[in-house]
Amino acid sequence: MGRWEPNARGRLEQAALELYVERGYEQTPVAEITKRAGLTERTFFRHFADKREVLFAGSSMLEELCADAVAAAPATAAPMTAVAAALDAAAGVFEERGELVGLRQSVIDANAELRERELIKLASLSGALADALRERGVDELGACLTAEAAIAVLKVGFRRWIDGDRERPLRPLLAECFDVLRTASAQGAVGAG
Repeated sequence: MGRWEPNARGRLEQAALELYVERGYEQTPVAEITKRAGLTERTFFRHFADKREVLFAGSSMLEELCADAVAAAPATAAPMTAVAAALDAAAGVFEERGELVGLRQSVIDANAELRERELIKLASLSGALADALRERGVDELGACLTAEAAIAVLKVGFRRWIDGDRERPLRPLLAECFDVLRTASAQGAVGAG
């Protein structure tokens, strides 16, 4: 085996996903992942801290993508419009990787430890969105509530996309969730008056 391995990270991700689906996450040791990828365990640990991180390694890039989209929203955009732009950017990444995203989610859904890890990563994404909103001058409460609402939209829209076998694109599903949220907020304001 040579010292330089092309696309080692991608090969490890692919091998891990295949094995997690075939055997289950808990029944798949790192040694089997590296064997399938044709790489060494040392190479694995250069790319991932542990076998969970194969599934969550893209989280920091997703946070950065979303924060950048919030920052790039027009200065006049309402906070909810800015986070909608962030989720639209994220949806593009998910749609591009469609089948892999579906496999990844099936592995996570089958394991309580991974579902917990996913919630931690979503909380981190919410924090990144709130930080980006604060950078735009949104007050603390508005930034936190808007970021949490965006995560709720992401969770519901993403689940509808996955459960619908990705027949409909994710972007319109997220837009539909934002529309329902806006309608519910407007109805609540009318009813409260």
